Amino acid sequence: MKLSRISRAGSAVLVGALALTLAACGSDDPTGSGSAAPEESAAGDLSGTLDGVGASSQESAMEAWRAGFQSQNPDVTINYDPQGSGAGREQFLAGGAAFAGSDAALKDEELTSSQEVCGPDGAIDIPVYVSPIAVAFNLPGIDSLNLAPATIAGIFSGKITTWNDQAIAADNPDVELPDTAITPVHRLDDSGTTENFTDYLAATAPDVWTWEADGVFPEDISGGESAQGTSGVVQAVQNAEGAVTYADASKVGELATASIKVGEEWVAFSPEAAAATVDASPRVEGRHEHDIAVEIDRTTTESGVYPLVLVSYGIACLNYSDAEQGELVKAFLSYIVSEEGQQAAADAAGSAPLSENIATDAQAAIEAITVG
Repeated sequence: MKLSRISRAGSAVLVGALALTLAACGSDDPTGSGSAAPEESAAGDLSGTLDGVGASSQESAMEAWRAGFQSQNPDVTINYDPQGSGAGREQFLAGGAAFAGSDAALKDEELTSSQEVCGPDGAIDIPVYVSPIAVAFNLPGIDSLNLAPATIAGIFSGKITTWNDQAIAADNPDVELPDTAITPVHRLDDSGTTENFTDYLAATAPDVWTWEADGVFPEDISGGESAQGTSGVVQAVQNAEGAVTYADASKVGELATASIKVGEEWVAFSPEAAAATVDASPRVEGRHEHDIAVEIDRTTTESGVYPLVLVSYGIACLNYSDAEQGELVKAFLSYIVSEEGQQAAADAAGSAPLSENIATDAQAAIEAITVG
């Protein structure tokens, strides 16, 4: 990878910022959850520093992955700055990070752009983290609600403005709903979670949600609030009665959450339901054989699935001209997609371990990365 394009001063600033972010991120977890590092194994032969930037949804899992990998490789330092998916892809494509985390796979134009920093083979998307997106809200005394796709779309488009609206009441006849005003909270930053959420709304409620899927929330929707990152939107809802947001389920803490309608069933989020959705979804066509971008089937009516889900990727070059960086990327991603790494993420973040088929393909993709 042509990281030599970054000045020494720029590299120092990036590493310093990453180190500060990681030092602080333990206090930026609304759940208060944590996971002990795996028992140390024999020290590896690797050494050096590896910098990544990207999805805030991966933050809790990434902390567990870093702890596990570094316990086995004490001469390696892994830095990860959870600025958001869009920032991760941008910095990776600019040569500012050796890998990126993203809740959205690289777009076609980004794949083309990746050739400038990765060489002619470009970059690939490797699934590393599967998690449901929760619709989380703050209504004292109410722990859960049923919200159909059109109702969720109405809330976030500003068409449904109070919690006792007839659309909400019709699907929750046994709940005493208050006339509290709804304050929808969306992501301020370019977010893979937003792209997955708006993709779900566009697919399941096109008559209400008339915008295309995008990582940036529609600017022409008035009202509501915005906040930076997953932790930001969750904290905003925690602080405001009547507020509601969409966020990686690992981060919603004690907030109430909604079951969504799939076919004729109301389905609450769970790792199992998220994993079932991903397994039932096809791969994106027309990509490199080792690019494992998944086209989530949002409109499935299969029993037990939860199609409001994100697949978060590790984005890496297929070739690294810097052999040390390439070996570190390969080793770290291999740990992440391993059974041990996936269990560490599940313990720390409640994510769904990759299916056997996806894990096998992910490992093959990582092994296909060349260095030097």
